[in-house]
Amino acid sequence: MPSPLHPGTTQSLHLSDEVSALAPGFGYLAVEARGLTNGPSDEAGSALLDEAARRLAERLGGRAVQDDPHLAAWRAAYTAFGSKPSRTRNSAEALARRALADGGLPRINRLVDLYNAVSVAHLIPVGGEDLDRIQGGMRLVRATGDEPFVTVAGGAEAVEYPDPGEVVWCDDEGVTCRRWNWRQGTRTRLTEDSVNALFLLERMAPMTLDALRAAGAELAELLQQACPDARIQVGEVRTV
Repeated sequence: MPSPLHPGTTQSLHLSDEVSALAPGFGYLAVEARGLTNGPSDEAGSALLDEAARRLAERLGGRAVQDDPHLAAWRAAYTAFGSKPSRTRNSAEALARRALADGGLPRINRLVDLYNAVSVAHLIPVGGEDLDRIQGGMRLVRATGDEPFVTVAGGAEAVEYPDPGEVVWCDDEGVTCRRWNWRQGTRTRLTEDSVNALFLLERMAPMTLDALRAAGAELAELLQQACPDARIQVGEVRTV
């Protein structure tokens, strides 16, 4: 049976036994924020992204991104559920590669830029969901292949379906993120109008639980600085 996660936050999160068996080194932390003020990317967010890229380069010390032990563990987890990690990269690796490329990190909006900066600086997958668009509880499961996933294809909204056995985050309406944290759907993503958000930070061993907590604390602090009137709750670290 799925087990409830993060009693310190109000959003219900569950992890299936199938995913627990697939990745025994998995850990996660939720940060819930209400009363946020989002908007277009600004100079403060851009500076955070540039600093995150500098911290990443220092951490890697000339190594290739995929050679970092944490990202190597994510690659192994992707392979375990049948996904090719060099073709569908986890979100932390994809962002890190962009951070080190000539074009640098994309600027999306204030909130997305902020959590992307934390992802790159700590080399950890971080996702942000609009709490007002989530339907019911969220679950991390292995897909049946029948769950709808709303995305954009050719400039227009489109509905896709995950591969059977693929690890996905979903709610009562369908998939919110495919291949664990590879691609977020458009239905629950953070827009400039978002005011309430759920941020998920995901770790694989050998990343320590203290390192996961540090990333969550930095995210919460940055959110509070950007939105002083926001109410922010940091959930408990959970492992399988």
